[in-house]
Amino acid sequence: MFITTLPDIMRLLAHVISRYAPLSFLLVAPRITGAQPTIRQIDGAPFAATIVAAPAANAVAFVLNARGVRNIWVTDSTRAVARQVTAFTQDDGQDLASLAFSADGRTLYFVRGGGPNRAGEIPNPTSDPNGAEEAIWRVRLDGTPAARLTEGSSPTPAPRGGSVAFLRRGAIWMATAAGDSMRVSQLLKMRGSGGSLRWSPSADQLAFVSNRGTHSFVGVYALASKTLRWMAASTDTDNAPAWSRDGSRIAFLRMPYAGRQLGFRATRSAQPWGIMVAEVASGQAREIFRATEGRGSAYWPIVADNQLFWLAGDRIVFPWERTGWAHLYSVAASGGTPSELTPGNGEVEFVAASKDGTHLIYNTNIGDIDRRHVMRVAADGKSAPIATVSGAHIAWNAVQSSAGGIYALVSDARMPAHAAVMSAAGTTAQWTHLAAETIPADFPSASLVTPSAITFRAADGVQSYGQLFMPPDATPGKRYPAVIFLHGGSRRQMLLGWNYGAYYHHAYAMNQAMALRGYIVVSLNYRSGIGYGTDFREALRQGAAGGSEYGDVVAATRWLGARVDVDRARIGLWGGSYGGYLTAMGLTRNPELFKAGVDIHGVHDWNVGIQTFVPDYDVYANPLATSTAFMASPMARVKNWRAPVLLVHGDDDRNVRFIETLTLIQQLRAQKVPVEQLVFPDEIHGFLRHDSWMRAFESAIDFFGRRM
Repeated sequence: MFITTLPDIMRLLAHVISRYAPLSFLLVAPRITGAQPTIRQIDGAPFAATIVAAPAANAVAFVLNARGVRNIWVTDSTRAVARQVTAFTQDDGQDLASLAFSADGRTLYFVRGGGPNRAGEIPNPTSDPNGAEEAIWRVRLDGTPAARLTEGSSPTPAPRGGSVAFLRRGAIWMATAAGDSMRVSQLLKMRGSGGSLRWSPSADQLAFVSNRGTHSFVGVYALASKTLRWMAASTDTDNAPAWSRDGSRIAFLRMPYAGRQLGFRATRSAQPWGIMVAEVASGQAREIFRATEGRGSAYWPIVADNQLFWLAGDRIVFPWERTGWAHLYSVAASGGTPSELTPGNGEVEFVAASKDGTHLIYNTNIGDIDRRHVMRVAADGKSAPIATVSGAHIAWNAVQSSAGGIYALVSDARMPAHAAVMSAAGTTAQWTHLAAETIPADFPSASLVTPSAITFRAADGVQSYGQLFMPPDATPGKRYPAVIFLHGGSRRQMLLGWNYGAYYHHAYAMNQAMALRGYIVVSLNYRSGIGYGTDFREALRQGAAGGSEYGDVVAATRWLGARVDVDRARIGLWGGSYGGYLTAMGLTRNPELFKAGVDIHGVHDWNVGIQTFVPDYDVYANPLATSTAFMASPMARVKNWRAPVLLVHGDDDRNVRFIETLTLIQQLRAQKVPVEQLVFPDEIHGFLRHDSWMRAFESAIDFFGRRM
């Protein structure tokens, strides 16, 4: 019998209290009161998705996603406050990305819409009969309305003049000024798929990467002569081109061919990667750096416009995991011993160069492992890193304006990601909100809980991490239902506040909503995630090689079960993607531990999951690996599944194929397992529409309320 009304719940609660009051603990159902903020209110503040700085005019632009309505805001030398410069009005799932300023800082180019799937279909989550497109738009900062320019992606304005290079379905195109309009033409025709467009400082040459599937080349196209030269072509994968400051040389990463990589397995070492420097005029190159064997030999990228930074003093800065942490290093362009710039236990992520090319601005969790802070460090390695703003906040994607100001995206436990500028209050620097007026009046910041850091120890000795969300009115002597949130990726880290990723911004809101409804919530950072070093991320026997991270789920569950305020008979799991995989693992591996689960587009058979990214993956080529992958999958023990489950999936998912949910439902129905489902036609993996997220979470809250 389903208990769905407040009188039913109150009668059940009275029965429980009358029967078990003599015990030292009372079993308490989740609070259901009219005073609770709804998930739409909790997830109602705008999410700042990206921020970029112009090379001139002190202009900075950022994207705000306000309940699915995406718009661009700008601050520049003409205004003291930020202002909205686009006028989109619908939660239509059409993303705004790839923001790029013109050389004079007065025009902003951006992309509206998502890229195609393998069938060439553009995301159309509203099922618009007219379809959707991925197109480049332009907005001038003089008040002229934004206008569509052409189909394409990756707009890359030249550092001089008004030309814009861009991509259209893998081909390189050019838009050049023709009066008030732009003339568009294909720049060059060649094999492979183009990417990583990089103008020379004088804007007379364009470097790019040509991806050939098994390998890639760095090419340089000279506009005046219309000639193309490859930079020391090899059998390896070359990428991340970076121009010298005088435009005569170009640096790039070179990674040895390693054969087919199936993914979802640990990679602790590889044939070491290196950095090449080529003379552009001849195309000849020499290696100036090679990673050492062992730790750090497998390349791990940072989040940045490029992986290499050619800075003042002829220094090249790059990331390396030599110490077991992703840090920045500096080496002379002529070669030599590199200097570590960012020592300490923690990772470096978003990285940008200062305008004068002498410093790097980056965010890191060094010194505050479950948050992010912005720091600065000189490229020459002669001075220690300098913190910008201290405190219990999270800051990332920092950029420097042409006037020298530091801007970033910032959040904390109660305020979601927003654009901010670093300002001084007396002798203390702080982050000042650039568009505070966009926070809705009904956003319940004061009602949100502040999570605390916790750790777990698995049976094999591995320590994992997490955040604990407690009900705000938790009463000693009572037992509460609990849920464990499992993130996707798995290369992700949940933090002690609103997350910097759009997907996990929504997940944090859901965890808050559950805590406010009387659940004890654990957000688990299991092994194979980021933030805790190379060995944690590249944990042995992870994923398709054995699913060792499931041991951390069990450890978190045992930790909850040992608490006197948790009702061990009412522990649930929820997560998406990799988190959906671990949710399903819990319901099949330890059905006795879990009361219910919400599985959002989860992977249920690793062999199917691998084929999503490697379409020609042959399950018969390596029978042992195939068998191991299947045994590490929920489908291997699906016969054990007993608990009710809510399955959520969009049928244009490009990361986890829709068939994963179909086959699981087919099996669970045959076993008479209570299955509920929510399907979003034409939605992709990370739901593009805010309404899709809200419907998913409203269904999950309702599901847990009935089933737990």
